[in-house]
Amino acid sequence: MALIAAPMTWFAHKSLARFVLSAKNPEADITDTVEEHFGKTGANLITFAYFFAIYPIVLIYGVGITNTVDSFLVNQVGMESIPRWLLSGLLIAAMTAGVLFGKELMLKATSAMVYPLVAILLALSFYLIPEWNSSMVEVAPDWSSMPSIIWLAIPIIVFSFNHSPIISQFSKEQRMQHGENAVEKTDSITGGAAMMLMGFVMFFVFSVVLSLSPEQLAEAKAQNISVLSYLANIHESPLISYMGPLVAFAAITSSYFGHFLGAHEGLVGLIKSRSQSPVSKIEKASLLFIVITTWIVAIVNPSILGMIETMGAPMIAAILFLMPVFAMHKVPAMAKYKTSAPVQIFTVICGLAAISSVIYGAF
Repeated sequence: MALIAAPMTWFAHKSLARFVLSAKNPEADITDTVEEHFGKTGANLITFAYFFAIYPIVLIYGVGITNTVDSFLVNQVGMESIPRWLLSGLLIAAMTAGVLFGKELMLKATSAMVYPLVAILLALSFYLIPEWNSSMVEVAPDWSSMPSIIWLAIPIIVFSFNHSPIISQFSKEQRMQHGENAVEKTDSITGGAAMMLMGFVMFFVFSVVLSLSPEQLAEAKAQNISVLSYLANIHESPLISYMGPLVAFAAITSSYFGHFLGAHEGLVGLIKSRSQSPVSKIEKASLLFIVITTWIVAIVNPSILGMIETMGAPMIAAILFLMPVFAMHKVPAMAKYKTSAPVQIFTVICGLAAISSVIYGAF
């Protein structure tokens, strides 16, 4: 999986960036580009798909932040568990308030957190090296079932390395700065981003996996908590006990901000195209819908990995992997932005694999 994650990430995001660059209007974002190439019906469909690609991620973060804080309070602080309905409601309300009443401050804070979070994850990866053991290596894999295991794991890879929400604004900025050279620039930057993600994220993943046993990983999954929270619970080191949950909290919170904004804007756009109600009422109704449903899901506490596999990945795969390649063959303006045939084939196969594995897993 590690070998195909980098090309999956790069080829898909590169193709989506080229799709945005194909618009006639230099100010066009992904929605404008879809409307230009596929008409209003196509734009509505993509907006619908885009909302349902982002909205489930908001639900996932609602569950994740509740479990992270609950685990921290019980295992590190020594408190009794707060009723889940109350804890999740307070956390979701606080994060949403940060989006609504401190957007500028929130954007500055999340931007400032990027490099410290990367540095901390890298430090944790090195810190865990003395804990590496051979228990994972000693597990004899069933090579005959390996293709199906990889197939069923592709949705997790699609979700984990997805950064498509930023591609639209990123491509616009590159087009304004570099004009005709924007394609080469976006190709280079998306390639570098994919390599950096692979370098930092996969090193962290391998370091964590090698420091735990298969039974411990299964226990973390059963507890429905992040691996950072699990490490904090089993290590006596104060560094990991407190730093792990804090890093998980910061990462989830910053991600919630961005995805909440995207989901809210997408839902408002969907309702506006079908309703004559004032925009202010639509915005309030959309806000309440997202907050209440996120709260309900956080109380229910479904499997986070299960939600990623069944809800988040299919729509992301359709927009990120399939739509740009389809446009390369159906939209004349995309002719000069075509990627090579092997890249197109690989991208489509990965997109179809992600969607089909979810369908297969549902039965």
